[in-house]
Parts: sequence; C-alpha cells; structure tokens
Amino acid sequence: MQNTKKEFYTHYIALDWSKEIVAMATMKNSGSKVELKTFKPDPAIVKQMLKKCAGKKILTIEETTTSHWLYVELKESVDRILICDPYRNNLMKDGPQTDKIDARNLCLLLRNGMLKEVYHTLDKNYELRKLVSAYEDVVKALVRLKNQRSAMFRAEGKDHKKEKILSKSGIKKFVTQKQIESIEYFEGIKEDFEIIFKKIESENEIIKKLKRISGIGRKIAIMMYSVVIDANRFENKYKYWAYSGLVRYYKESGGKNYGSKKVRYSKLLKKCYKSAALAAINGNNDIREYYEYLLNHGESFENARNQIARYIAKVSYAVMKNNIEYRAYQWRESKN
Repeated sequence: MQNTKKEFYTHYIALDWSKEIVAMATMKNSGSKVELKTFKPDPAIVKQMLKKCAGKKILTIEETTTSHWLYVELKESVDRILICDPYRNNLMKDGPQTDKIDARNLCLLLRNGMLKEVYHTLDKNYELRKLVSAYEDVVKALVRLKNQRSAMFRAEGKDHKKEKILSKSGIKKFVTQKQIESIEYFEGIKEDFEIIFKKIESENEIIKKLKRISGIGRKIAIMMYSVVIDANRFENKYKYWAYSGLVRYYKESGGKNYGSKKVRYSKLLKKCYKSAALAAINGNNDIREYYEYLLNHGESFENARNQIARYIAKVSYAVMKNNIEYRAYQWRESKN
C-alpha cells in the first residue's frame, strides 16, 4: 500500500529465492549499475551481505510461500523490507528468465518505485491467517464430501438424509460408509477449530467489537480481522471497499467512458461481507431496516444488497481502524 518513491535509499536490493539457489541484485542510488551475486539459500549469508551495504537500504522479495519467513528473518537487517506482488510485475515477463535476470529486473522496479506491496507484519495476530486458511480447507473438504455422498444417493433415486448407507452394492456400501466416516472426522476437526475461534474472540477486543455489528458472527469477525490486521494501512473507506471486492474501477480516456474493470481484491473479505449482508437482511436489526429503506426508495434487490455489504464494510473498517464500538442506526444520520 505504500509508495517507495516517497523515500530514497542508499542501496536498493532484490532477492530471488528458491530451494536450490538465491540471486541477489544490488543497486546504489547514486549509480545505474546493478551488481548480481548467487549463493546457496541461507539467511545467514544474506544477512552478512546486507551488513556490508553501508547506509540506508531497502530490500524486496516477491510474495511466495517463503516470503513471510524471510520477512521475519531479514526485517532487522534493512531499513525497510517490501514484499511485492508478482502478478503486478509484468515487466519481468519479457525476454529470457533466469534467477539473475529476475533479481536484476526486480531491483530496477524497486529503484523506480514500480512495485506493488503485499502486506506483511511481525504482529502475532498475523498468524490468524494460517488458522483461517486451514479452517477454510477443512470446510471445503467437508462440503465436497457431503456433495459427493448426496450425488451417489441421487444416482440411485434415494435420499441421503433418510438412509446412511447404500446397501445393494458391495462397492457402493463401502464408499458411502467411508464417506460417513470421513464426514464425521472433518466435522470433529471443524469443531476443534471453532473452540479455538471462541478462545481468540475472548482475548481480542477488536474481534469482540466486530461481532457486535449486525450480520457479523464470530467466524466472520475473525476472518475479517485475519485479512486486515491493521486497518490503518488503508487510506480511506473507498480503498478498503476496493480491497474487499465491493467496487469496480471506471475506465476513461479522451473524455470517453469505457465501462469499468474488476479490482484485484481479497476473495475472503468479499465472501465475508456478502455473507454478513445476507445474514443482516434476513434478521431483525438496524441493518435490516436500512435494507427496507433502500427498497422503499426505489433500489433494486441486487443494488440494495450491494449497498448493505458496503455499509457493513464501512462500519467494520471504522471499528478496526479506530478501535471504537459499533453504533447501530448510523445510516439514519446520513439520510436526514
């Protein structure tokens, strides 16, 4: 979210890290030459090389499965570390690609302030992302198993809710029995996660405050917080809406409007806000009243639901950014 053009550094450094080899590119602010080195993947070696770079230094690494580990390992060895979005580094797609070339191009992009940063932090709450990701995997596996079991029963013209096992065929009996065992296993794991979620809520004041917003339950609150961690990294609600996948960017050139385009966003956040909106409008609360207000003033069902999702995103953003309590019926204040 930050702009690397705002600060100048003595050394601009890029790492291309793999299990077999690491390429390091360094460039001084006062020159145009890029120095390239390769060595075995060892953080201790990287730290030694960084120590030799006297002055203010910035390091960039592309977002991968190892990037957060490297962020933690190397954070104290540089003035700033920038984990960048590889999807945005389109300039690196042209020409031949090797570890050295990738590191060199990354260094040039860093020097010119052309990298899109991916958020990383040493905050212990960052670990919640791993917990939520694992929970989502368990839920997906559980849903997939239930759908497969339902499909087997439908193929026989039977209802899986009324019968547990298909007994006519030895193979089908075996498969449906194992499906039941697997479903029970994953449901047990899901319950274990929910126990951990309950403990996390009891220890985190912001998650407690998020849960007080109509439509947001414990799991959604934890998922939202795990993605955001620090709401201050978003300049305003509009940028937060874009990150949540709740708005589109307009394309305009030469005074002509060319429609809109999708924004790269957090799929998890969008899912959370869409689910929260549905929960709120199906309940009896202040946001349900706002939904009815929008419908009564000519909004379509789809537009009204989208406005509700953005409203929940706006108030939850304020709660996380300012650590404040949610005030019900805030929507009335802007309608008077």
